[in-house]
Amino acid sequence: MKRKIITIITIVVIIALASIIYYRYYFVFGEGVKAGQLNYFVKKGYIFKTYEGRLIQAGLQSQQPGHIVSNEFMFSVTDEKVADKLNHDAGGFLQLHYKEYLHALPWRGITHFVVDSVMSESPTTH
Repeated sequence: MKRKIITIITIVVIIALASIIYYRYYFVFGEGVKAGQLNYFVKKGYIFKTYEGRLIQAGLQSQQPGHIVSNEFMFSVTDEKVADKLNHDAGGFLQLHYKEYLHALPWRGITHFVVDSVMSESPTTH
């Protein structure tokens, strides 16, 4: 009887821990599209080399009247094909589809936002 109770408690604890880990690190909290100019894209890391980027979204209104500020969207990329595409589109205007997670994982990148596709692109105009 005592052994059966310990087994049930162990199973409940394992299920609870697995649920918490899934919710914190793998549950997609939100997803959407951000558009702007690709300003920065690099592969970096000490143990896990991940792709990290910055998209500049220009023309957003600031709290002060008459001032315009730019907004930076920091993101990570896990897909090599998406990373190759972004490496060739530096400086271009892009629309990126992303997924937002509650917490980052070292092998997924340093941000909560993971870009999974490039929806559209416009080359830079000089």
